[in-house]
Amino acid sequence: MNWNWDKLNQNQQKNQPGSKPPQLDEVFNKLKQFKFPGGPIVIVIIILLFFGSSTFFTIALDEVGIVQRFGKYVRTVQPGLNFKLPSGIEKVNKVKVKKVYKEEFGFSSVNNNVRSRYSSDAGNTGVALMLTGDLNVALIPWIVQYRIKDPYNFLFKVRDVRRLLRDMSEAAMRLVVGDRSINEVISKREEIAVEARFVLQKELDHAETGINIITIEMKKTNVPGPVQQSFNEVNQATQEKEQIIYQAREDYNKAIPAARGEAERTIKSAEGYALERVNKAEGDSARFTALYEEYAKAKDVTKRRLYLETMKTLFPKLGQKYIIDANQKNLLPLLNLGNQSGGQK
Repeated sequence: MNWNWDKLNQNQQKNQPGSKPPQLDEVFNKLKQFKFPGGPIVIVIIILLFFGSSTFFTIALDEVGIVQRFGKYVRTVQPGLNFKLPSGIEKVNKVKVKKVYKEEFGFSSVNNNVRSRYSSDAGNTGVALMLTGDLNVALIPWIVQYRIKDPYNFLFKVRDVRRLLRDMSEAAMRLVVGDRSINEVISKREEIAVEARFVLQKELDHAETGINIITIEMKKTNVPGPVQQSFNEVNQATQEKEQIIYQAREDYNKAIPAARGEAERTIKSAEGYALERVNKAEGDSARFTALYEEYAKAKDVTKRRLYLETMKTLFPKLGQKYIIDANQKNLLPLLNLGNQSGGQK
């Protein structure tokens, strides 16, 4: 390879600190001398490509395009190939209307491969600290998931939509939690999340944010660390109290129905006995009435029949019987009657 020592020396002289830079006139002269390959056709093609790329654009399936002309909203375009005026006149803002956005409160998620783990920091923890209705402090982390339902309101009605969303979410959650006790906050998270979503959506619609809340998910609710032990002791005492109350109710439910059943049985037995006595009395009365009617028809025959029936009933119950003559006047025959084998009975 042969070296061009003259050109090398000229380059070294140009690179020296004292050398003069090329003047603008020289640059323009070189540009005038430069000729594009193909002439004016290439320039026309470049201009057409520039205007074509700035006038035609594509909107994806999960988004819409907001067209602005000199900064003013003009129209909303749907997915597909669309046309607009060149750059500098109209511009397009693409808004994803099917994407689910997420805001976290009281914690921050950290992606670990395909799984997600959660970590808390000092800034987020302060947001999650809330005062409940029974004047207890609870640590309540939650997630708000939302979509953009009105791109125009989302872009032009509110200056900082995300900040407004976070402020309103915190206000809605504090409003709902402030009406609940600490036990309700811990045990009724789904109910609180539904009510907070309703309150938040109402405020966002009033502010014309263009946001639709999909769901509010409450994470594990607890109390701050310094009061955790005391809170556990209170919960244990409350559980023991409820256990005693449940035991007393169980005993009550066993004793009261048994007593009521015994009382009902006694009442039914008394009613049955009373009915039996009444029926028996009515039967005796009816029998006596029938007997009296027969007696009135034939008094002598009926009187004798009654006497004989009575004697027939009484004699078996008298035991040993001694029959003597009615005209017997002496008591001697009556002595030792029980020892005589031939005595009459």
